[in-house]
Amino acid sequence: MRFVAIAALLLATTSQLVSGYAIKGDTVNCRSGPGTSSNVVRTYKKGAQVTLSCQTPGTKVNGNELWDKTQHGCYVSDYYVDTGNGYVAKKCPKGTGGKPGGSSSGYCKSVNAASLNLIKEFEGFVKSPAPDPIGLPTVGYGHLCQSKGCKEVKYKFPLSKSTAEALLKDDIPKYTCLGKYLNGKVKLNQNQWGALVSWVFNMGCGAAQSSSLVKRLNAGENPGKVIAAELP
Repeated sequence: MRFVAIAALLLATTSQLVSGYAIKGDTVNCRSGPGTSSNVVRTYKKGAQVTLSCQTPGTKVNGNELWDKTQHGCYVSDYYVDTGNGYVAKKCPKGTGGKPGGSSSGYCKSVNAASLNLIKEFEGFVKSPAPDPIGLPTVGYGHLCQSKGCKEVKYKFPLSKSTAEALLKDDIPKYTCLGKYLNGKVKLNQNQWGALVSWVFNMGCGAAQSSSLVKRLNAGENPGKVIAAELP
């Protein structure tokens, strides 16, 4: 892993980031629950960006049963959201359907595409295991080898850029450990979450857990100001 200020750069280049996922339909209903019979709470125009707090099964729309809970607390059929038609956020807790609420912290096991691309850009592509700038054996986009020759990697060496990206996506959930250390009152948007996961990607879960950043967020300070002040 390269010990560079990836997270700070993520925040500094907000204008380049996608704040969430794009709506694909012309006018898409956001409903009070994950089904076409639920009341319409609001609508989104094509191209509007939504951030997802969680996802849950519901009424099938053109074969897709997944529904996405947005930052406005209502549900949109995943068929109309450019997520790739699969889980990109945590599953909604049982019994929460049909109750729109405020924005959610959205501690999911992934990061948005813009965050992933910036990690790739700053880590750089390494097709076979090799020492990084500080001598740690890495491969792909910043995967830190856990064994000699990175034998734990399931993809064949030399990696292609597509298998390296797959390896990065396999690694990302390990660095979403930060979600366990934040109390339920901390609200983060997709870019802030991506920045923090990128930071943990370099720092490690142990260092993140005991950090002043986590303490300040849990104390109720503004996430944007805390992240800007605390990240390298």
